[in-house]
Amino acid sequence: MFEQSFKNIDNILHTDSGCGTELDYVEQTSWILFLKYLDDLEEDKKKSATLSGKKYKYILSSEFRWDTWACPKDANGKLDHDKALSGDDLNDFVNNKLFPHLKKFRSEEPSTIEYKIGEIFHELKNKISSGYKLREILNVVDGMHFRLYEEKHELSHLYEAKIAKMGNAGRNGGEYYTPRPLIRTIVRTVNPKIGETVYDGACGSAGFLVEAYNYLTQNQSKLSSKEMDILQNKTFFGKEIKGLAYIIGIMNMILHGVEAPNIRHMNTLAENINDIQEKDRYNVILANPPFGAGIGKEIQQNFPIRTGETAFLFLQHFIKILKAGGRAGIVIKNTFLSNTDNASVSLRKLLLENCNLHSVLDLPGGAFQGAGVKTVILFFDKGTPTKKIWFYQLNLNRNLGKTNSLNEKDLEEFVKLQKTKANSANSWSLDVSKIDQNTFDISVKNPNKNDEVVLREPKEILEEIWNLDKESEKILENIKKII
Repeated sequence: MFEQSFKNIDNILHTDSGCGTELDYVEQTSWILFLKYLDDLEEDKKKSATLSGKKYKYILSSEFRWDTWACPKDANGKLDHDKALSGDDLNDFVNNKLFPHLKKFRSEEPSTIEYKIGEIFHELKNKISSGYKLREILNVVDGMHFRLYEEKHELSHLYEAKIAKMGNAGRNGGEYYTPRPLIRTIVRTVNPKIGETVYDGACGSAGFLVEAYNYLTQNQSKLSSKEMDILQNKTFFGKEIKGLAYIIGIMNMILHGVEAPNIRHMNTLAENINDIQEKDRYNVILANPPFGAGIGKEIQQNFPIRTGETAFLFLQHFIKILKAGGRAGIVIKNTFLSNTDNASVSLRKLLLENCNLHSVLDLPGGAFQGAGVKTVILFFDKGTPTKKIWFYQLNLNRNLGKTNSLNEKDLEEFVKLQKTKANSANSWSLDVSKIDQNTFDISVKNPNKNDEVVLREPKEILEEIWNLDKESEKILENIKKII
């Protein structure tokens, strides 16, 4: 229904001087789609209120509703060209009246959709420099309606496709995107249930939260109104530090059906994990935290195991904030399983002693488009120590890439075997009592592939060389002082 409309919008943005990348296309398409979606949502709520004999109070005042400023209609329901703003007049209204008005909603209660509107428009700005181009886009979007289930479903599907394109547009976008077939597999494996809380402390575009919502509402017709209320308001929680990812995450959840997402714009790692109390904990954690060194010492002070590696700090946060008996599926670099530095060894020891790391999914290179690192998925339950780890190595007969991306069929065998932790050519179990109790090395070594050599990433080797050089320099300085 909407695929051609999305293409038309991209074509218009491509010719506007204010939008230069896929990131801009997603950002600018998002706020316009959101306001049209909000208008349809309000009309649905008004209809429901009328049927119940109640009067509906609009979120937006009449001046700022879609049919007033974006696409006013004449008596025949056609665009009223006399009233429809365009050019400089349109841009002036959007930049100096509409956006400032919407920002004011930030003063509302954080759990409301009004507050989310304020958050969205506090972070965004209109980058479409031509008011005439903006008029063209508004006309296209006006022809899109999001009131029927099928319409909302296609909108969410196409929006995910746009986020995927954004994810491959460059480093800034790629940090937000995890392949959806992989997310769906992780969600199925962790198996969240209605009544449990689901958390992602590095939620990006909210892919894990969206897929968890889809998983729990796949039989939506059988859910009671109480269950739907729980899913809407008491189930999904996220945090995100980057502005664009935060905004797209909120809109992604709203466009998928969660009206007031519990996503906070904050630095998760700035919280001292010793301050986390039982009331702050969650039943299920699903996440792909960012990788990379360079976290400052002031942030590292918030963690018992201090390291500059972002993902290792996040893993400590996740272990701490998971409820006893809670379940997690976390993406992390495969070198975490074998690195010999103190932080890695200490973190593996912490994980194995405090959680049951029952399954590890080892992914091939190329699973994450544009990312040079190999990754594994850690599946663990909190509260009992690990005795046995089941490994599954995803061995494909093709190289993964842009035109050959990971799909759910690739992961079918993992899903099937993981239920019983069965051994196969690609899977095996490791008795933790037999690993080196000094290094806690649990690296992926498939016993069915004797010729396999586990190699470290070049970046890891260079970082270790750099650290060793620094240590050598300090030793030489001390020797000079003695001499």
